[in-house]
This record gives sequence, structure tokens and C-alpha cells, in this order.
Amino acid sequence: MSSQRNTIHPRDEIMRTMDRIYRYRMTTTSGGNISIRDSAGDIWISPARVDKGNLTRSDIVCVHEDGTTDGRHPPSSEFPFHKAIYDARPDIRSIVHAHPVALVAFSICRKLPDTRLFHQAHSVCGKVGFAPYACPGSQALGESIAETFSNGCDSVILENHGVVVGGDNLAAAFERFEAFEFAGKTLIKANQLGDVRFLDEMQLNQAANRSVDFVSYDPNDATGCELELRKQLCDFVRRGCRQRLLISTEGSFSARVSEDSFLITPTQKDRELLQADDFVLVRGNEREGGKQASRAARAHQAVYKKHPGVHAIVFAHPVNATAFSVTDIPLDVRTIPESYVFLRDVQRVPYGIQYQDDGQIAEFVSAANPAAMLQNDGVLVTGSTVLDAFDRLEVLESTAEAVINAGAIGEVSAMSDQVIDELCTAFGLH
Repeated sequence: MSSQRNTIHPRDEIMRTMDRIYRYRMTTTSGGNISIRDSAGDIWISPARVDKGNLTRSDIVCVHEDGTTDGRHPPSSEFPFHKAIYDARPDIRSIVHAHPVALVAFSICRKLPDTRLFHQAHSVCGKVGFAPYACPGSQALGESIAETFSNGCDSVILENHGVVVGGDNLAAAFERFEAFEFAGKTLIKANQLGDVRFLDEMQLNQAANRSVDFVSYDPNDATGCELELRKQLCDFVRRGCRQRLLISTEGSFSARVSEDSFLITPTQKDRELLQADDFVLVRGNEREGGKQASRAARAHQAVYKKHPGVHAIVFAHPVNATAFSVTDIPLDVRTIPESYVFLRDVQRVPYGIQYQDDGQIAEFVSAANPAAMLQNDGVLVTGSTVLDAFDRLEVLESTAEAVINAGAIGEVSAMSDQVIDELCTAFGLH
């Protein structure tokens, strides 16, 4: 999560973040609230009884330390628990509260999502806690939540209510909120498939301690090809976030520029907010000066080196496909012609292969097998173009969702070998 100095006014930051949460369907028109505590001790918070899908900057309310307010609306009725959290945790500077469906499901079952599902969720969500029920807007609720936060929790499920997360800035709080909901959604889907596999401390540390070492260099002026690829990557990464194929803290997308160079997403930057200039040019053992390439850059590089026909690669965590990655249930894509033609047979990659510098990850994809399932780490998809890779990612996620949904109806009937042979002949897949 970024610690870069923030120069956005709290009104704008709250408005934009609430819009994003609403667009992602992680809150309702009437539900949820966001606050920021500024350096002067004032608390900026979303208003009570105002459409969350249509907030303007003038709707945001400032509550001063003496309790007086500035704004045309009253502050959120949940202001008391925001204030209680800030009093209990001076390190927290922003709070997000909402009722996203997956985490509400946990709240009404009185359970906590186990974020050891994959390393990024475990890292971003921090310590997870549970706050006993109290009436919304009451002092008792504030005391219950504040006590849980005072025990060091950063992501808290509210019994029969929803979720509250805190961060040292709003960007960090949003990332934590999104990752927590993603973990919850993935667990729900995975439990429909079978037993869920969680990571142990050694595996979590393996992911957390990996690093990418490139030498800084100043590339020549960008060619027309590079500029076009920067735009395509920017557009498709943003679309991936909005289609919920990527989340703001995880996933990498790259495109080959030349035989030995490629563009890739930077590390520790919100994926949806990336601009074309943020993508990092990597060439051999060098990376564009002043930027930090994704920690998956060596894995991308290995695939490009082994497979000249691959011109775009995406590592992503779409919920349904990731649900398969955290179980031992194979994803059979022989469901409809599109799925098999686009994906062929999806291989499963043992945990941690993609973190190694030995190039092994490239052995799990090929022209005949353009996608792979990464154990407890989402999926790897390759393509001949940026569009091709993105299209395959969408097809993979749609296929996974269809298979999970089919389990609620009856037994999945895969296409026969005869049908597969017919498809291979018709589409030149032999």
C-alpha cells in the first residue's frame, strides 16, 4: 500500500472512493460510510441519508474536534463509531464501512474469513477481528468496534451488520476493504467446490519475501509500437478492475515490445488508476529508471523467452477461477465450444513456482495450453495480443463461474472426445 504524500482534498477523496465502491457493487444506495481524519484532527465523513451512488464533493461533512460541523447535511449516523475508532487507534487515519454481500454473509454466520487463502489478502487485510452486535449509531456499537480495533485488528466483521476497515490513509483503507471482500467471495465460491487449501507460514513468507532485482536504465524515445501498447495495457487493466477480473492490489499485465523487452504493470500502485506512463519497460536485466516493475516481472520474462508466439501475459485473481486455485478440484473447460477453443486444457501449477527465478513457470503454458491455474494464487493467461490475453481471461472466469453454478443444478456434462476432435479439426487446433 502506498505511503506517497496525498494532495487530494478529503471531500474529493471520499466522493471518488464511495463512487468506486458503489460501482463495484460493494455497497447500496443507502448503506456504508467513509471518513478521513486530517492532520488538524478534523473528521471528514460521508453524509446521512444521501444517495451513495451520486455523491458530490459538497455533500461531504466536516466534523471538528469540538463537535461542530461544516456541511449542508448531517454527518453519517455511524459517526460515533468512526470517532471511537480514531480515539482508540491514533495510527488509523481513514475508515471504510459498508455491507458488501460476501462479508455480510460471514457476519450473519458469525464467522471470519481466513485470509490465508492467498498471500496478498493475508498481507493487505492485516489482523482480522469480530465485533459483537450493537444497535447501529449507538454508543454501544462504537465501544464494541473500538475495543476490537484496540486489540490490533485492522479488518473487523460486525455481527449481523457488515464490515469496518481502517488504514493510515483512504487509499490503504479501500485496498484493505476490497481485498477482504475478495477473500470472502473466493471462500464462498471455493466452499461450493470442495475442501479449501490455506497457506502455512512458510508459504506466506515465500511470497512476502520475494523481490525483483533489475538495473535501472534510461530507454530511448518510445516507438509508436510502445506507445500503442502502453495505451492498450492501461485500457485493459482498467477494464479488468471494473469487470472484477483484477483488484487494486494484485495482478500483473504485460505486453511484448521487442524480442527482449516488454512493458509491465508497476508494483504497489492501484491498478485501476494506472496511467500509460506508469507501465515499466523491462529489457533483459534492466528496467526503466524511476519505476519499480511488478514482482512478477521475472515470471513474465521467462514465458516470453521460452514462447516467441506469446505477446501478452496476465496474472490475475478473478473470483471464480481463483476458487478453483484454492481447492484440488480441476477446472474442466470442455463445457462449451468457446471455452475449449480459447483455453484448451488448463494446467495446475504447484504453489510458489511463479516466485522462482529458474524459469520453471514457462513450462506450464504453451501455444496448445495458453492458460494455467496457480495454486492459491489465481491464474496465468497468455495471448498473441493484449486483447487476446484479456479475452481468454474473461472466458476462463466465465467458464469457472458457469461450472460452479452448474453444481447447484446437476452434474456437469463435459463435451465428449468426439466433439473435442471435431472442434480441433474445425479450428485447426491439432
